[in-house]
Amino acid sequence: MDNINLNNIRNKRVLIVGMGKSGVAATQAMLKLGAQVTIQDSKEESKVDAQLLNFLRGKGVTMCMGEIPEDMSSFDMLILSPGVDPELAFIEEAKNSGAEIVGELEIAYRVARGNFIAITGTNGKTTTTTLVGEIFKKAGRSTHVVGNIGVAVISKALETTEDDWLVTETSSFQLQTTKYFKPVVSAILNITPDHLNRHHTMENYGLAKANVFANQDETGYCIINGDDELCRRLSEKCKAKVIEFSSTRELGEGAFVKGEKLIIANEKGELVELCDKSDLQIIGKHNVENALAAAAICYFAGIDERVIAETLKTFKGVEHRIEYSGMIDGVRFYNDSKATNVDAALTALRAIEKNVVLIAGGDGKSQDFKPFIKNFNGSVKHMILLGRDGKIIAEAADKEGFKSYTYAKDMEECVKKAFEIAEEGDTVLLSPACASWDMYDNFEQRGNHFKEIVARLGN
Repeated sequence: MDNINLNNIRNKRVLIVGMGKSGVAATQAMLKLGAQVTIQDSKEESKVDAQLLNFLRGKGVTMCMGEIPEDMSSFDMLILSPGVDPELAFIEEAKNSGAEIVGELEIAYRVARGNFIAITGTNGKTTTTTLVGEIFKKAGRSTHVVGNIGVAVISKALETTEDDWLVTETSSFQLQTTKYFKPVVSAILNITPDHLNRHHTMENYGLAKANVFANQDETGYCIINGDDELCRRLSEKCKAKVIEFSSTRELGEGAFVKGEKLIIANEKGELVELCDKSDLQIIGKHNVENALAAAAICYFAGIDERVIAETLKTFKGVEHRIEYSGMIDGVRFYNDSKATNVDAALTALRAIEKNVVLIAGGDGKSQDFKPFIKNFNGSVKHMILLGRDGKIIAEAADKEGFKSYTYAKDMEECVKKAFEIAEEGDTVLLSPACASWDMYDNFEQRGNHFKEIVARLGN
């Protein structure tokens, strides 16, 4: 492998594209390795923290804020932040001039000494990654939970040893820019339409996801959703040992539900009983699937089944994913801000089932919202729309004959209107089916704002 290490990165001319968490972390790692670093970001200097800019300049970093470097042929390597489209013209120019184009995940893999668990999928990544991390920690393994979950992989990679495990949430954007990335265990939880404004087609999106196992061989494991046709189809090209999980049928080998129990069938065909579905503290069928996936990942990575079972019974879920946010006058509030696509929002609706006042809208990412409305199945009594693409959701609602919706100018108005409409026993659910970028920096900020408004409403 063309490994990057302490010796051969020194004095390489590296352009870091994007100044978010992963970009800043990649910059700090490259400086430690002795590279000559330039940072490019579309933001102008006035919109970036002045202390951070001064700190980086003091380390010898060249800044290109709000502009593109004049000579793209001068760089040996470009490290792209996940949100940066590799098809941008200046990136193509650098590539044509001989620069290597990679992402932060790829660089982290090359410099890390630890073992990677890589989890991807359209939905459920954060819950599954967090749960796997909890199981690994409870098993006494030195564990870093990193990646798309909010901690840049490169920020931990340089400090790892051969005994460390990097439990990594990997997005299609991160996987799109990998080259040699090779986890010990990979997982694809599901594949439904998302990010088509970036990937253009479902085929491209699926191929990006398949990069999670592209470099694995027969020594590794790939955990896939056996109930998802696209996952099964992609896994046909996988050279690792493919292990399925299923919430609908029993398997000869893999993780499944038998009666009310979560079971692992191991490579000897023995059935290992973990816990009852009712033992799980995370609600909804999708979380049964997440639990099965996590159990399979951990079991085939060598974790004792007793540790897996104990953690499944005590895990309370993650922030911003169907997160209980309080009750006021008999009305429950749930924060599902992490539902940034149609399928994720429908997953939340299936978990709650009925009497939902739904808050939706934001940056729709070129999704088709007709399947969203069509699959309400009577669960939504009223929908409140906000954000840039709220009207697109309304148009889909009109076409599907769903007329019970209103607009709101911001989150404050959304929550107040939702509470006015809701009756005792109803649920107000923020599950936007859209990204947050038109109104917020990220889905966390959106979810926290929702919770703050709910807390004020209850006082």
